Amino acid sequence: MKYWLYVFSLLIICAACDPSRVYEENHTIEKNLWYIDTMLTFTFTIEDTTVPYNIYYNVRNAVSYPYHNLYLTYYLYDEQGKQLSGRLQDLTLFDATTGKPLGDGLGDIFDHQILSMPAYSFKRKGTYTFKVKQYMRQDPLPDIMSVGIRVEKATKPNA
Repeated sequence: MKYWLYVFSLLIICAACDPSRVYEENHTIEKNLWYIDTMLTFTFTIEDTTVPYNIYYNVRNAVSYPYHNLYLTYYLYDEQGKQLSGRLQDLTLFDATTGKPLGDGLGDIFDHQILSMPAYSFKRKGTYTFKVKQYMRQDPLPDIMSVGIRVEKATKPNA
């Protein structure tokens, strides 16, 4: 019995290791109401400029979210505060035809990890800031529980 406990513990530890992840953080949206003037800020460090990076959004929403999509605007800044990139993006949270929630869910809560910036190459080592805000017509936007980003080394496709 002790043997299986050790094996199970080792599997848990190995599953927690993610060598491609450089940064991941989520911000809880207070009272699940995201106001249009609330800018979420994420600061991370890039040490290796020889590989490209994928930047993902992490979005957690309730099934009662009133839309099938979520418009977000992001801004990426370098250490000097120079804007390197910025863009309005449309994230699909529910199937537009069936209304079925996308992402991983349990009960009435769904988590999404949606690629925002694929294979982005950072020119210099240093600290970068990624800011994001909602760009929907409703203010506040209900039933968004948390928003975050994940920065990971992009894996090279198999040749």
